[in-house]
Amino acid sequence: MPETAAPATVSQLLSRATGRLADAGCDTPRLDTELLLAEVLGVTRTGLYLAAPGTGLDDAQSGAFEALIARRVEREPVAYILGHREFRRISLAVDRRVLIPRPETELLVEVGLSLDRGARVVDVGTGSGAVALALKDERPDLDVSATDISADALAVARANAARLGLEVRFAEGELACGGVHDAVLANLPYVEPGSELAPEIARYEPAPAIWGGGPDGLDVVRRLVRTLAGTQLVGLEIGAGQAGAVAELLGAAGFRSVQRLSDLAGHERVLVGRR
Repeated sequence: MPETAAPATVSQLLSRATGRLADAGCDTPRLDTELLLAEVLGVTRTGLYLAAPGTGLDDAQSGAFEALIARRVEREPVAYILGHREFRRISLAVDRRVLIPRPETELLVEVGLSLDRGARVVDVGTGSGAVALALKDERPDLDVSATDISADALAVARANAARLGLEVRFAEGELACGGVHDAVLANLPYVEPGSELAPEIARYEPAPAIWGGGPDGLDVVRRLVRTLAGTQLVGLEIGAGQAGAVAELLGAAGFRSVQRLSDLAGHERVLVGRR
């Protein structure tokens, strides 16, 4: 009888799949491979290396892993493949209805953490609910609400809030949806038309949340700033090269102090206006 081939081991699968993802142009092929294999095996990334590297996968596990790697080869984001993304202390369910929360957006949460006890804050363009829910998780005393123009995005955000047991009010609308707020935090569409984006973003993430900002990417930001007459603090995530224009908008709207916060790459990523 012909000899049956031994099942591929964890070590072999990691090596082969990493090479495939590198050839496909993925930025972090080893990390992506580890996350996807850990998902299939139901372990953490560390758990992959605690097990014997020569351990083989059964047919079902090998097939499941191959299916995930095939999706990543097409540059589908790992967060969408796994269905979740870690953001500060919480884990958020994410899919193609919402942008994937990114580390630079944590700067908006940091701004919110500086607010006085009991402050009323609204997260505009909440998407998955990342900023609002992380803020409520770390500062339960704050009165947190959130808005989004997308009903689909709000469905994701509400489901995340329910699963995490965090009390945040959600409303459908482009801006702050009325009411009186001490602070507004916003990650709005700001990408300028013609900008080159990675396939993960251009092919998979929701286009209106990326491209909805008009010729210079700042149309929605301008509309929001015009509504902030009674707001004492605003934090805006922006794109590279937009800090000067947005600082002028905030100054013209009566924000006497404008602070520029840089992300880990050194880009001015969040502007904070204070009355």
